[in-house]
Amino acid sequence: MKLHIDSMTCGGCARSVTATIKDVDPAATVEIDVPAKRVQIQSSQPVERFLTALEEAGFPPQLQA
Repeated sequence: MKLHIDSMTCGGCARSVTATIKDVDPAATVEIDVPAKRVQIQSSQPVERFLTALEEAGFPPQLQA
């Protein structure tokens, strides 16, 4: 799944986003491109769990096609 997170502006944000994703699924693979504000997640968990967790963490995501 690919997400766009406008509020992710630095490495600290990226670490927080990664930690939030790992809280949902410790086995998830996470790739982050901070300049593009893009996050790619490989996980067997439903996308809704990540969307909700990131929203609650202060990083509202937009699902990308």
